[in-house]
Amino acid sequence: MTLRGPPEDRPLDTLRSFGVVNLDKPPGPSAHQVAAWVRDATGQDRVAHGGTLDPKVTGCLPVLLGDAARAARVFDDAVKEYVAVLELHATAPADFETVVAEFETEIYQKPPRKSAVKRQLRSRQIHALDVLERGDRRALLRVRCESGTYIRKLCHDIGLALGTGAHMGDLRRTATGRFDDTALVTMHDLVDALAFADEGDETALREAIQPAERALVDLPRVTIAPSAAHEIADGAPVYAPGVIDTEPAPVGGNRPEQDALVACCTPDGAVVCLGTLTGDPDADSGVVVTLERVLV
Repeated sequence: MTLRGPPEDRPLDTLRSFGVVNLDKPPGPSAHQVAAWVRDATGQDRVAHGGTLDPKVTGCLPVLLGDAARAARVFDDAVKEYVAVLELHATAPADFETVVAEFETEIYQKPPRKSAVKRQLRSRQIHALDVLERGDRRALLRVRCESGTYIRKLCHDIGLALGTGAHMGDLRRTATGRFDDTALVTMHDLVDALAFADEGDETALREAIQPAERALVDLPRVTIAPSAAHEIADGAPVYAPGVIDTEPAPVGGNRPEQDALVACCTPDGAVVCLGTLTGDPDADSGVVVTLERVLV
């Protein structure tokens, strides 16, 4: 087995088989269909995307390529951000913004009938809810929320609380975790970049496809010796003698806690696996990380 090496120095073929595209999903196709187009265009056996979007919804859809698709679970708990048009069924009342602000909290939702999850009441956290623009019967909302929040249902419930009734108009996802709409790649951009690369110009494709480690930056990190990485590739867990260091996630600042999901990397920053921290990184022996997904 050959390790991939530093993310910033990888050959283009390696980047294509272990990368992530911050795709701007167009209206019309489903997220699954768009991911399939990326798979076929890049010549990979499999891809995985960072959260379902309905056909009419546009915006941020990170797509993991090749072996990186095994790490798709990192998007399960990623905070999502949306911009939505709230269509009121009557003129907005004077206390409109006060009522809307009450939804910036933990809310309860039941998934709609046409959904891939069981229809039972569940809680979701609305981290931020801002009114960007407002008219008599229409408002533009920015919603930052827990993964799995149904914005259509949120708009319906806001309408009930206002006493006017409401439904969701247009919807665009502006962020998925650390991926946002400041550096999106359209499907046309990606196809053009692939064509340029075939002609010898790699610049556009290296801008369109980022190393897969970009999707893991919010995870605590366990740095392991290259010799341990070879053993992990054969299915061995991470043992204490192979651990060089541990680093906290960028947000939080503390060392990874027991049972936390961690990314195990070689000293040059190449990710080797995802796993659960089950032992003491400072110990002299024993299992430190139990494998979840081997990425080499």
